[in-house]
Amino acid sequence: MRSFEYFAPTRVIFGKDSHLQIGDILKEEGCHKVLVHYGGHSAISSGLLDEIKKCLTDADIDFVTLGGVVPNPRLSKVREGIELCRKENVDFILAVGGGSVIDSGKAIGYGVANPWTDVWNFFLKTETPTACLPIGVIPTIAASGSEMSGSCVITNEEGWLKRGSTRSDLCRPKFALMNPRLTYSLPQYQTESGCVDILMHTMERYFVNIETMEITDSMSESLMQTVIYNARILMKEPGNYNARAEIMWAGSLSHNGLTGCGTGGGDWSCHQLEHELGGLYDVTHGAGLAAIWGSWARYVYDVNPERFAQFATNVFEIPCDLDFNKTALAGIEAMENFFRSIQMPTSLHELGLDLNDQQIHELAFKCSFEDTRTIGVFKQLNMKDMEKIYSMAR
Repeated sequence: MRSFEYFAPTRVIFGKDSHLQIGDILKEEGCHKVLVHYGGHSAISSGLLDEIKKCLTDADIDFVTLGGVVPNPRLSKVREGIELCRKENVDFILAVGGGSVIDSGKAIGYGVANPWTDVWNFFLKTETPTACLPIGVIPTIAASGSEMSGSCVITNEEGWLKRGSTRSDLCRPKFALMNPRLTYSLPQYQTESGCVDILMHTMERYFVNIETMEITDSMSESLMQTVIYNARILMKEPGNYNARAEIMWAGSLSHNGLTGCGTGGGDWSCHQLEHELGGLYDVTHGAGLAAIWGSWARYVYDVNPERFAQFATNVFEIPCDLDFNKTALAGIEAMENFFRSIQMPTSLHELGLDLNDQQIHELAFKCSFEDTRTIGVFKQLNMKDMEKIYSMAR
């Protein structure tokens, strides 16, 4: 077990109508002018944006708005936000929406606070940010965990490159006002895609090849069981408040670093593989992860079948056979069956992608940064490995 540092400074206010406290919370932050950053039609049609504006007006807080964030948030919108913030002397960003909006807000915060370089350099990792505008969030989707994380992911339309920034506490939100009711209007596909994303944030940290802490493993396994149980409830009862609340809090706990304590940081191969799918084909992130995970797991499990067997037994209650390989494969199949039960894809074809060999090669070429890097720690994957996993996933 490796040593670790854990820091999760985001203030969380959780519960029904918690978002209506936004005026008072922003006054406590001492900001002068806020950028209210949001997605599209849903924030407007639901009345949420008007509620936020009224709260800010009643609290005498000046603000400007910027909508139009799309899934796999675009660099062009980030640059538009940076320009607007500089023009309006914005000193605080309020992201109202899902992970795409929050990540876009973080990138804008980086761009405004580091005027000496182009913000995309932070995602290429050729530069390191030294500051970020403070950010607060009102999540409307339980998925990315970005409301408590120190990372963000942006897509550059030039080349359709989807890249994550270096993890940094600079961009961790100051607060998150979390109201499970705000997720009621989500389409079922988005709800269940979010559940997969939450699971994967824990699983990426869980599947490592070092001695881990029993307490961290237990928390991770319990979190996965909770998400699986409540994701199934939401298939039948989308208006179940308790299930929505469990999923929303699980989303934060899965990506605020807690489940990575003592694991050395995690593997993250599936996220890297999916980033290229999202960048090139604009697929929903959680669905893309579901489509690729089983192929990745079958490609790497034999490096440490005991770890996959532990997962199978402690998450899916599959009896542990003396043959760890048999139990490991049963656990992989159980997870794929769960994905199917919530109508998530388990292949690229089911994701809506029928890719030829050249397209598979392009995905691997981009994911390997033109054959210059490997990914993963459970098993290090080079470009040829990536190509094989993409092919298996077809």
